[in-house]
Amino acid sequence: MRKILVVDDEPSIVTLLKFNLEREGYRVLTGGEGREALKIVKRERPDLLLLDVMLPGLDGFEVLRQIRARDARLPVLLLTAKGEELDRVLGLELGADDYITKPFS
Repeated sequence: MRKILVVDDEPSIVTLLKFNLEREGYRVLTGGEGREALKIVKRERPDLLLLDVMLPGLDGFEVLRQIRARDARLPVLLLTAKGEELDRVLGLELGADDYITKPFS
């Protein structure tokens, strides 16, 4: 079963994504903080990471930097309320596979 890690500090977003992804047959791991995300990635080796940018502790950009330093293959989608073009460019330059702004459907 494919594993997806959802990391967001908004419990409602995590719950919504978890519910919908599990309905589609995925095993969903969750986290709410940057350092926690790094630990889960290392321990669980998910097949996909859905990562919020604005996280407590390490922000999503720094989490992405650290992940890309070790693993260029893990697909990472940034989910964020930061919709400015500069943030989008930064996220993609850091190695995100896509940058999705909230709210999303």
